[in-house]
Amino acid sequence: MKLIALIAATSLALSGCVNLGLEGGKDAPEITYYVLEDTGRTPASANLNLRVLVLTDTQAGAFYDTDGMAFSRQPGTRGYYQFARWSERAGKRFTDLLLARLETEKLFGAIALTSGNVQGDWLLTTEIVEHYHDAGQQPGNIIMELRAEVVDIRARKLIARKTFRQSVAAASYDAAGAHKAFNQAATQTLNEIADWLKGLKQP
Repeated sequence: MKLIALIAATSLALSGCVNLGLEGGKDAPEITYYVLEDTGRTPASANLNLRVLVLTDTQAGAFYDTDGMAFSRQPGTRGYYQFARWSERAGKRFTDLLLARLETEKLFGAIALTSGNVQGDWLLTTEIVEHYHDAGQQPGNIIMELRAEVVDIRARKLIARKTFRQSVAAASYDAAGAHKAFNQAATQTLNEIADWLKGLKQP
């Protein structure tokens, strides 16, 4: 009986549906929509790269290119929280966060999205490889892996490529605790991308 109760509690927590206000436990809980956020940092002074940087939309595999908040209970498996979702697809939201961060840190002469048809100097492409709550053990860790490339548009030459990977402990064994760690993982990734771009050689 204790094992059954533990399994039920674990399932409830990972569904993101703990709600003490339910009457009789019969009504389905409301879905909570979480916003992926950049908690920010105080940018260090840096030499301005006068080039125009063009961003492509951050790509993601089909499983992550949804509003589903992903988790894994066992290696090699993925699932979605039942009553917790993202307010926007992870790729779309990360594009917005990256653009805002690079503008805030004033790393380039100008920054634009490819949708604006701007003639730029460098092209930055990003792809979300992993973005899930590793919930095999409580409270679990948020895993975020993102691959980035910078290309010289005029010379049609790869300047640099790098993979950024974060593992951040969840605040609690549920969607709310996972959300806080997702924000930390996104912020750390944005920090590392900005620092990486600062360090690229400017021939």
